[in-house]
Amino acid sequence: MKTITHPYQPLSGGEWIRGNLHTHTTASDGSRPLQEVVTDYARRGYGFLMISDHDVFSGSNEYDRIDPHGMVLIPGNEVTANGPHLLHVNADRLVAPDPLRQNVFTAIAAGGGFGVVNHPNWQSGFSHCPFDRMAEWVDFAGLEIYNGTIGRLDGSPYATDKWDRLLAQGRRVWGFANDDSHLPEADVELGWNVAYVRERSVDAVVEALGAGRFYASTGVEIEAIEVEGETIRVRAPNAARIVALMQTGRRFAQTDGSEIEVMFPDSASYVRFECWGTGETSAWTQPFFVEG
Repeated sequence: MKTITHPYQPLSGGEWIRGNLHTHTTASDGSRPLQEVVTDYARRGYGFLMISDHDVFSGSNEYDRIDPHGMVLIPGNEVTANGPHLLHVNADRLVAPDPLRQNVFTAIAAGGGFGVVNHPNWQSGFSHCPFDRMAEWVDFAGLEIYNGTIGRLDGSPYATDKWDRLLAQGRRVWGFANDDSHLPEADVELGWNVAYVRERSVDAVVEALGAGRFYASTGVEIEAIEVEGETIRVRAPNAARIVALMQTGRRFAQTDGSEIEVMFPDSASYVRFECWGTGETSAWTQPFFVEG
Protein backbone atom coordinates (compact mmCIF):
# COMPACT_ATOMS: atom_id res chain seq x y z
CA MET A 1 0.00 0.00 0.00
CA LYS A 2 1.25 3.45 -0.89
CA THR A 3 1.86 6.04 1.82
CA ILE A 4 1.04 9.62 0.88
CA THR A 5 3.32 12.24 2.40
CA HIS A 6 2.26 15.87 2.42
CA PRO A 7 2.75 19.09 4.40
CA TYR A 8 -0.84 19.45 5.64
CA GLN A 9 -0.65 17.23 8.69
CA PRO A 10 -1.79 17.83 11.22
CA LEU A 11 -4.19 20.72 10.66
CA SER A 12 -5.31 21.10 14.26
CA GLY A 13 -4.79 23.53 17.07
CA GLY A 14 -4.07 26.46 14.80
CA GLU A 15 -5.49 28.87 12.25
CA TRP A 16 -5.08 29.91 8.63
CA ILE A 17 -3.57 33.38 8.13
CA ARG A 18 -2.53 35.02 4.88
CA GLY A 19 0.51 37.05 4.06
CA ASN A 20 2.83 38.44 1.42
CA LEU A 21 6.58 37.83 1.23
CA HIS A 22 7.52 40.17 -1.62
CA THR A 23 7.02 43.83 -0.73
CA HIS A 24 8.96 46.98 -1.61
CA THR A 25 9.22 50.39 0.04
CA THR A 26 11.05 53.64 -0.66
CA ALA A 27 14.14 51.96 0.81
CA SER A 28 14.56 50.55 -2.71
CA ASP A 29 12.17 51.02 -5.64
CA GLY A 30 8.78 51.05 -3.90
CA SER A 31 6.60 54.13 -3.96
CA ARG A 32 5.67 54.32 -0.26
CA PRO A 33 7.57 54.40 3.05
CA LEU A 34 7.58 51.39 5.35
CA GLN A 35 4.80 52.48 7.73
CA GLU A 36 2.37 53.23 4.90
CA VAL A 37 2.98 49.84 3.32
CA VAL A 38 2.53 47.97 6.60
CA THR A 39 -0.61 49.90 7.52
CA ASP A 40 -2.14 49.19 4.11
CA TYR A 41 -1.61 45.42 4.36
CA ALA A 42 -2.87 45.33 7.95
CA ARG A 43 -6.07 47.13 6.95
CA ARG A 44 -6.64 44.48 4.28
CA GLY A 45 -6.63 41.76 6.93
CA TYR A 46 -3.17 40.30 6.37
CA GLY A 47 -1.61 38.30 9.19
CA PHE A 48 2.04 38.46 8.11
CA LEU A 49 4.25 40.51 5.82
CA MET A 50 7.87 40.53 4.74
CA ILE A 51 9.61 43.61 3.40
CA SER A 52 11.93 42.54 0.59
CA ASP A 53 13.67 45.64 -0.69
CA HIS A 54 16.38 45.04 -3.26
CA ASP A 55 19.64 44.12 -1.51
CA VAL A 56 18.42 45.96 1.59
CA PHE A 57 17.96 44.05 4.84
CA SER A 58 14.76 44.78 6.77
CA GLY A 59 14.66 43.44 10.30
CA SER A 60 14.05 44.45 13.89
CA ASN A 61 15.92 47.75 13.57
CA GLU A 62 13.35 48.86 10.98
CA TYR A 63 10.28 47.02 12.29
CA ASP A 64 10.69 48.19 15.89
CA ARG A 65 10.29 51.80 14.77
CA ILE A 66 6.81 51.35 13.31
CA ASP A 67 3.37 50.11 14.30
CA PRO A 68 2.81 46.59 12.88
CA HIS A 69 -0.94 46.82 13.58
CA GLY A 70 -0.89 43.25 14.88
CA MET A 71 0.81 41.72 11.84
CA VAL A 72 3.80 39.39 12.07
CA LEU A 73 6.69 41.14 10.30
CA ILE A 74 9.27 38.72 8.90
CA PRO A 75 12.86 39.90 8.39
CA GLY A 76 14.03 39.62 4.82
CA ASN A 77 15.36 41.08 1.60
CA GLU A 78 15.41 40.42 -2.12
CA VAL A 79 18.82 39.35 -3.36
CA THR A 80 18.90 41.20 -6.66
CA ALA A 81 22.29 42.15 -8.11
CA ASN A 82 24.36 39.82 -10.27
CA GLY A 83 21.75 37.23 -11.18
CA PRO A 84 18.17 36.00 -10.91
CA HIS A 85 16.26 37.59 -8.04
CA LEU A 86 15.76 35.55 -4.85
CA LEU A 87 13.82 36.11 -1.67
CA HIS A 88 15.72 35.67 1.59
CA VAL A 89 12.95 34.75 4.04
CA ASN A 90 13.67 35.07 7.77
CA ALA A 91 16.93 36.82 7.06
CA ASP A 92 19.47 37.27 9.83
CA ARG A 93 21.68 39.61 7.82
CA LEU A 94 22.24 40.95 4.33
CA VAL A 95 23.60 38.14 2.16
CA ALA A 96 25.99 39.22 -0.58
CA PRO A 97 24.49 38.89 -4.09
CA ASP A 98 27.02 36.32 -5.27
CA PRO A 99 26.69 35.64 -9.03
CA LEU A 100 26.88 31.96 -8.09
CA ARG A 101 23.37 31.80 -6.72
CA GLN A 102 23.99 28.42 -5.11
CA ASN A 103 26.35 30.22 -2.74
CA VAL A 104 23.51 32.57 -1.85
CA PHE A 105 21.12 29.70 -1.08
CA THR A 106 23.78 27.99 1.02
CA ALA A 107 24.38 31.16 3.03
CA ILE A 108 20.64 31.68 3.53
CA ALA A 109 20.16 28.14 4.80
CA ALA A 110 23.14 28.46 7.15
CA GLY A 111 21.49 31.49 8.76
CA GLY A 112 18.21 29.71 9.48
CA GLY A 113 16.21 31.21 6.63
CA PHE A 114 15.07 29.89 3.30
CA GLY A 115 15.27 31.08 -0.29
CA VAL A 116 12.57 31.46 -2.93
CA VAL A 117 13.17 31.98 -6.66
CA ASN A 118 11.35 35.10 -7.82
CA HIS A 119 9.22 35.56 -10.96
CA PRO A 120 10.96 32.90 -13.09
CA ASN A 121 8.93 33.78 -16.24
CA TRP A 122 9.47 37.53 -16.15
CA GLN A 123 10.84 39.27 -19.27
CA SER A 124 10.06 38.85 -22.94
CA GLY A 125 11.82 35.51 -23.20
CA PHE A 126 9.98 34.16 -20.14
CA SER A 127 13.48 33.51 -18.86
CA HIS A 128 14.40 35.67 -15.88
CA CYS A 129 15.35 32.41 -14.21
CA PRO A 130 15.95 29.62 -16.73
CA PHE A 131 14.79 26.17 -15.74
CA ASP A 132 18.22 24.57 -16.06
CA ARG A 133 19.57 26.85 -13.35
CA MET A 134 16.80 25.96 -10.94
CA ALA A 135 17.32 22.29 -11.73
CA GLU A 136 20.96 22.62 -10.60
CA TRP A 137 20.34 24.53 -7.38
CA VAL A 138 19.68 22.93 -4.01
CA ASP A 139 18.73 24.29 -0.58
CA PHE A 140 15.90 26.54 -1.73
CA ALA A 141 12.31 26.20 -0.55
CA GLY A 142 10.48 26.91 -3.78
CA LEU A 143 9.56 29.43 -6.42
CA GLU A 144 6.96 32.07 -7.12
CA ILE A 145 4.34 30.29 -9.18
CA TYR A 146 2.49 33.60 -9.26
CA ASN A 147 3.96 37.11 -9.08
CA GLY A 148 1.36 39.85 -9.33
CA THR A 149 3.53 42.66 -10.64
CA ILE A 150 4.69 40.66 -13.66
CA GLY A 151 1.12 40.85 -14.92
CA ARG A 152 1.84 44.42 -16.03
CA LEU A 153 5.31 43.65 -17.39
CA ASP A 154 6.77 41.43 -20.10
CA GLY A 155 6.51 37.70 -19.56
CA SER A 156 4.05 35.76 -17.43
CA PRO A 157 3.09 36.15 -13.78
CA TYR A 158 2.67 32.35 -13.66
CA ALA A 159 5.43 29.74 -13.39
CA THR A 160 3.59 26.48 -12.73
CA ASP A 161 5.29 25.09 -15.84
CA LYS A 162 8.71 25.25 -14.20
CA TRP A 163 7.27 24.06 -10.91
CA ASP A 164 5.84 20.94 -12.52
CA ARG A 165 9.12 20.21 -14.27
CA LEU A 166 11.01 20.41 -10.97
CA LEU A 167 8.45 18.24 -9.20
CA ALA A 168 8.60 15.67 -12.00
CA GLN A 169 12.34 15.42 -11.41
CA GLY A 170 11.66 14.48 -7.80
CA ARG A 171 12.33 17.90 -6.29
CA ARG A 172 10.22 18.76 -3.25
CA VAL A 173 9.75 22.48 -3.66
CA TRP A 174 6.80 24.71 -2.74
CA GLY A 175 4.80 27.13 -4.85
CA PHE A 176 4.44 30.70 -3.56
CA ALA A 177 2.15 33.55 -4.67
CA ASN A 178 3.27 37.11 -3.95
CA ASP A 179 2.41 40.67 -4.90
CA ASP A 180 5.93 41.97 -5.53
CA SER A 181 4.26 45.24 -4.58
CA HIS A 182 5.72 48.54 -5.73
CA LEU A 183 2.65 50.67 -6.52
CA PRO A 184 -0.35 50.83 -4.17
CA GLU A 185 -2.86 51.27 -6.97
CA ALA A 186 -1.55 48.34 -9.03
CA ASP A 187 0.41 45.80 -7.02
CA VAL A 188 -1.33 45.11 -3.71
CA GLU A 189 -3.54 42.13 -2.82
CA LEU A 190 -2.95 40.29 -6.08
CA GLY A 191 -1.49 37.05 -4.74
CA TRP A 192 -0.82 35.71 -1.26
CA ASN A 193 0.15 32.69 0.83
CA VAL A 194 -2.24 31.25 3.41
CA ALA A 195 -0.30 29.45 6.15
CA TYR A 196 -1.60 27.23 8.93
CA VAL A 197 0.07 28.39 12.15
CA ARG A 198 -0.16 27.43 15.80
CA GLU A 199 0.62 30.96 16.94
CA ARG A 200 1.15 34.36 15.42
CA SER A 201 4.91 34.70 15.63
CA VAL A 202 7.82 34.92 13.21
CA ASP A 203 9.01 31.44 14.17
CA ALA A 204 5.57 29.89 13.66
CA VAL A 205 4.94 31.53 10.29
CA VAL A 206 8.42 30.74 8.97
CA GLU A 207 8.10 27.13 10.16
CA ALA A 208 4.75 26.70 8.39
CA LEU A 209 5.99 28.23 5.14
CA GLY A 210 9.25 26.30 5.14
CA ALA A 211 7.39 23.05 5.78
CA GLY A 212 4.89 23.75 2.98
CA ARG A 213 1.91 24.03 5.32
CA PHE A 214 0.28 26.71 3.21
CA TYR A 215 -1.48 27.23 -0.07
CA ALA A 216 -1.01 29.98 -2.64
CA SER A 217 -3.98 32.04 -3.79
CA THR A 218 -5.21 34.88 -5.94
CA GLY A 219 -8.69 34.84 -4.43
CA VAL A 220 -9.93 31.28 -3.93
CA GLU A 221 -10.11 30.06 -0.34
CA ILE A 222 -9.32 26.45 0.54
CA GLU A 223 -11.35 25.32 3.53
CA ALA A 224 -10.19 21.72 3.98
CA ILE A 225 -7.37 19.44 2.85
CA GLU A 226 -7.73 15.84 3.99
CA VAL A 227 -5.87 12.58 3.33
CA GLU A 228 -7.23 9.17 4.23
CA GLY A 229 -5.22 6.21 3.02
CA GLU A 230 -4.64 6.80 -0.69
CA THR A 231 -7.53 9.28 -1.00
CA ILE A 232 -7.11 13.05 -1.05
CA ARG A 233 -9.99 15.51 -0.58
CA VAL A 234 -9.85 19.24 -1.17
CA ARG A 235 -12.71 21.64 -0.47
CA ALA A 236 -12.74 25.26 -1.62
CA PRO A 237 -16.11 26.99 -1.04
CA ASN A 238 -15.70 29.67 -3.71
CA ALA A 239 -14.17 27.46 -6.39
CA ALA A 240 -16.08 26.81 -9.61
CA ARG A 241 -13.76 24.00 -10.71
CA ILE A 242 -11.00 21.97 -9.06
CA VAL A 243 -8.45 20.05 -11.09
CA ALA A 244 -5.96 17.40 -9.97
CA LEU A 245 -2.58 17.30 -11.70
CA MET A 246 0.38 14.95 -11.76
CA GLN A 247 3.66 14.93 -13.70
CA THR A 248 4.35 16.91 -15.76
CA GLY A 249 1.32 19.13 -15.27
CA ARG A 250 -0.89 16.32 -16.56
CA ARG A 251 -4.53 16.79 -15.55
CA PHE A 252 -6.01 13.46 -14.43
CA ALA A 253 -9.22 14.49 -12.67
CA GLN A 254 -11.49 17.49 -12.33
CA THR A 255 -14.82 18.45 -10.86
CA ASP A 256 -17.09 21.41 -11.47
CA GLY A 257 -17.86 22.54 -7.96
CA SER A 258 -16.22 23.22 -4.64
CA GLU A 259 -14.94 19.78 -3.63
CA ILE A 260 -12.84 17.02 -5.21
CA GLU A 261 -11.88 13.56 -4.03
CA VAL A 262 -9.27 11.49 -5.85
CA MET A 263 -7.23 8.35 -5.39
CA PHE A 264 -3.49 8.84 -5.78
CA PRO A 265 -2.79 7.37 -9.25
CA ASP A 266 -0.47 4.37 -9.40
CA SER A 267 1.65 6.07 -12.05
CA ALA A 268 1.99 9.40 -10.22
CA SER A 269 5.07 10.51 -8.32
CA TYR A 270 3.28 13.63 -7.09
CA VAL A 271 -0.19 15.16 -7.14
CA ARG A 272 -1.23 18.77 -6.72
CA PHE A 273 -4.51 20.67 -7.02
CA GLU A 274 -5.61 23.92 -8.64
CA CYS A 275 -8.87 25.49 -7.52
CA TRP A 276 -10.36 27.94 -10.03
CA GLY A 277 -12.88 30.61 -9.12
CA THR A 278 -14.47 33.46 -11.00
CA GLY A 279 -12.43 35.63 -13.30
CA GLU A 280 -8.78 34.78 -12.87
CA THR A 281 -8.92 33.80 -9.20
CA SER A 282 -7.21 30.57 -8.24
CA ALA A 283 -5.64 28.65 -5.38
CA TRP A 284 -2.83 26.11 -5.56
CA THR A 285 -2.14 23.40 -3.01
CA GLN A 286 1.34 22.22 -2.32
CA PRO A 287 2.27 18.84 -3.80
CA PHE A 288 1.45 15.46 -2.32
CA PHE A 289 4.08 12.74 -2.71
CA VAL A 290 4.06 8.97 -2.42
CA GLU A 291 6.35 6.59 -0.55
CA GLY A 292 6.52 2.88 -1.16
